[in-house]
Amino acid sequence: MLTVEQNAKLQSLDLALHAMVQGIDILDSVAPINYQEERARFFAGNATENPNFLYKENQFNVFAKKRELYQLPVETLEDDDLTQLYSEVIESYADKLDQFRSVGSEQFMYDSLRYYGEPSDKDIRNAQFVLHVPDSLSKSSGNLLNADAIVAQMHEFAQTHSYRYELVVDGSMIANALVSGTKVKINAAASLGEKEVAALAHHELGVHLVTTLNAQTQPLKVLSLGSPVNTTSQEGIAILCEFLSGNLTVSRLKILALRVLAVKSMLDERDFKRTYQMLLEQYNVSEQLAFTITARVYRGGGFTKDYLYLKGFHQILHAYETRDDFVNLLSGKVSLEQLDVVTSLINKSILKAPSYISPAIEKPQKLGEIERFLSLSIK
Repeated sequence: MLTVEQNAKLQSLDLALHAMVQGIDILDSVAPINYQEERARFFAGNATENPNFLYKENQFNVFAKKRELYQLPVETLEDDDLTQLYSEVIESYADKLDQFRSVGSEQFMYDSLRYYGEPSDKDIRNAQFVLHVPDSLSKSSGNLLNADAIVAQMHEFAQTHSYRYELVVDGSMIANALVSGTKVKINAAASLGEKEVAALAHHELGVHLVTTLNAQTQPLKVLSLGSPVNTTSQEGIAILCEFLSGNLTVSRLKILALRVLAVKSMLDERDFKRTYQMLLEQYNVSEQLAFTITARVYRGGGFTKDYLYLKGFHQILHAYETRDDFVNLLSGKVSLEQLDVVTSLINKSILKAPSYISPAIEKPQKLGEIERFLSLSIK
């Protein structure tokens, strides 16, 4: 238990860190402001000219912001777990600032590589294994639903589980949906099968919104900020919940695998057209899906994040089956690498156990033999 003085120091540092990093949102900064226009131009030109994506201007003085971060008095916390947690989060945001500064330039790819890494040989093998699975094993996703119908399904899911949320339709997105704070954005052009919408609800609301809401109940704001590269773990949990809810299909796994190979192509070819053509010619991907996957990995100047979904799923599936403290990953934007520290802080009553548990983790469904075999075969 912290003393009154120690807690005062902790609260002061926590609030200062939270205030310093407001507005540092990599996903928002790499979202092209002319995505729809460039997609239309790309297809109008028969895929012969690369898109020229534009981005919001960066208003940060990166050097000054980094200096502020490193001047935070982490050494005064007098608790090894807290010192480790805050030190690693500060380092993570310093790295994010480098990415933030270089969005839209060639340097961005190198900053992205330094932060997220690149697909390993094992990642490539796993992706190729998934892509060799016959399409005939895929189950029907049901009737296609448009954005309005998807919003209605998401509303029902959120209200059933008493989540606090705001749903909006956005016409400028690449992804079908994303969560930013408690705002859930749905792509206005989305058209998904019923099973895909169920998976989306468990992914976006059941994990990304749940971890946001749990972070907001914490006595400290640090778990709202995110552990270093928590993307791997958080996206892994989200895919796990698609799996445990019985909504992870072969076709969905294949899209995750294609993202891995698209990142590899982007790093090797550094040419949008070539990555796009690779997806079309080698994997028979539709033109629209090929463009979406390619745009995701080329946004910002080269974004390697997308290979982490399949890797994260493998890591999290193993943790789910072996870790007694697994649900503590839901207590905020926590990474598997920091789970020990977060659990220790929960045990010391400095942090709180998660209030909301993802429905698929709380009540997992009986899984199909094919999906379970495929998932467990990703080594």
